[in-house]
Amino acid sequence: MNSPDGKPRKIIPIAPVASEPATDKDIVSLYEAQKKVYPRSISGIFARWRWGMVFLTQLIFYGLPWLEWGQRQMVLFDLGARRFYIFGLVLYPQDFIYLTGLLIISALSLFLFTAVAGRLWCGFACPQTVYTEIFMWIEHKVEGDRSARLRLDSSSWTAEKIWKKSLKQFLWILLSIWTGFTFVGYFVPIRELGTELMALQGGWQIFWVIFYGFATYGNAGFMREQVCKYMCPYARFQSAMFDKDTLIVTYDQERGEPRGPRTKAADYKAKGLGDCIDCTLCVQVCPVGIDIRNGLQYECIGCGLCVDACDTVMDKMHYPRGLVRFSTQSAVSKGWGRAEILRRVLRPRVLVYTGILVALCVAMLASLVTRTPLKVDVERDRAALSRIVAGGKLENIYRLQIMNATEAPQRYRISARGLDGLELASEPEVAIDAAQSRWVAVRLQIPYGSADAGSHAVQFDVQALGTSAHVTEKSIFLVPR
Repeated sequence: MNSPDGKPRKIIPIAPVASEPATDKDIVSLYEAQKKVYPRSISGIFARWRWGMVFLTQLIFYGLPWLEWGQRQMVLFDLGARRFYIFGLVLYPQDFIYLTGLLIISALSLFLFTAVAGRLWCGFACPQTVYTEIFMWIEHKVEGDRSARLRLDSSSWTAEKIWKKSLKQFLWILLSIWTGFTFVGYFVPIRELGTELMALQGGWQIFWVIFYGFATYGNAGFMREQVCKYMCPYARFQSAMFDKDTLIVTYDQERGEPRGPRTKAADYKAKGLGDCIDCTLCVQVCPVGIDIRNGLQYECIGCGLCVDACDTVMDKMHYPRGLVRFSTQSAVSKGWGRAEILRRVLRPRVLVYTGILVALCVAMLASLVTRTPLKVDVERDRAALSRIVAGGKLENIYRLQIMNATEAPQRYRISARGLDGLELASEPEVAIDAAQSRWVAVRLQIPYGSADAGSHAVQFDVQALGTSAHVTEKSIFLVPR
């Protein structure tokens, strides 16, 4: 075959070649089967801190719905009545701005804590971490420590194994149902909720108790570290908030390598060994099953249990502590001490986060303190926009929703201004019970012909009698052509 210019084409022969059969080493799976993690129990300062946070968070979560403030539940988000009770505050859906502010403050707090000390939230206060720790404690008490659980799971099904597994599942389910009940108790008065559930009443309450209980049971009992690895978005973008001066769980590779076993009395430095004895205790205690000696990994939740485990081994070997420790990348590379690390805490990004966070907290607190415990909404009566009534007057009708955001009954005086001759033709005072709202029909009148045709701005003034609470709302007065 020739090319267009008359020169012969170069032909590369293609011949089939028999391929060798693929081996297991040549096959790379894109999916990894879940390997159950059997964390080992450990004691130490970070383990005590974790359990302290478990007690604190669960004491608040389980105990808060049972506390009362006056004649009501102290914290109650009553969705049916559209009332949110938080200690002495009564909030309405119109106060949604406070929820927005709280979410922004929470996000900034997360950024600040992460910039300073990594994943403190994940390791010590995240609900997934807290409930996983509780579920593993139950598992430890029923089935034994790590080695006992490994033997139990690898053994055949005996009466002892069936009894232990059944007891563990029963306790898990009981705790999960109680957790779901408590969660729903924040939205329904918890004492009424208990009565309704005992009588099998309230369809949506039963659904959410079971749903939240099932989520707790599945996430903390079975999925555990899989939630942190594959479901939690925070693990994925945490690296964007880290820098070289962020406190993270760090393995001192220069000091620890080369690792290897040895006796306590051996001169390991003469053998060219580092301080790491390769006991893998740091791996055994890790709740997510990673080896911190491989460097920082996104799966690490910063719980510090590997620090406790390594310090325990260092004490037994009479080596200095801190082979695995909370430190910064800069401190490890430059050999900084605690003083140098603390001086780098107040760096620009930390100061910016702190300044914004303090400003938002002060602004939100000031807004709550100066908040007027009265809400007013104005709606025009669209069925009768404007009409002429007896006495030759022009009348517009409005509906005012007056919301009493206090814990005591109140009387309110209604007045209007904005037009010459404007007068209130309806009852000027209205009584509203504590933490209740009421729609009030209000009629405004002006002498016929006293205003030009069109819409005119008017203002409603609602004054709480006996207090300084006062709200002004705008509307319009229509004059027909």
